[in-house]
Amino acid sequence: MNQRNNEATNTAEREIVTTRVFDAPRELVFKAWTDPKHVAQWWGPKGFTTTIHEMDVRPGGVWRFIMHGPDGTDYNNSIVFDEIVKPERLVYTHGSDDEPEQFRVTVTFAEHGGKTKLTMRALFPSAAECDKVKKFGAVEGGNQTLERLEQYLPKMR
Repeated sequence: MNQRNNEATNTAEREIVTTRVFDAPRELVFKAWTDPKHVAQWWGPKGFTTTIHEMDVRPGGVWRFIMHGPDGTDYNNSIVFDEIVKPERLVYTHGSDDEPEQFRVTVTFAEHGGKTKLTMRALFPSAAECDKVKKFGAVEGGNQTLERLEQYLPKMR
């Protein structure tokens, strides 16, 4: 087994990968993901709303926001952008006020025959941490978030 395959095998148990193809050009999908006025309209699972306190989309920039759950619970989030390649890729470290570095996310925006194939790869420090967020509903929450983005994109045209 070569080194690359071994690394992929080692990370598989520590990551959540969500993919969706959007019927929109990738520049539009990238803008929806990086412009706070748009992000606030779709970010989070069904029933959630988002208040963005700051969103500085550049390497080293910070995105601080609160996700408001349908039950009234607030979830403070803090993201530090590590890499921005417009309109191809975002890499960031996702945390909260309590835990500044919980996991690393890579979002890719690929041309797909006039559409955009978005892949969101969340890599956790351990398999146990990954399992913990899966039990918390992270997989379904990620799918619902991308579903909300899909419903929002036509409103941007």
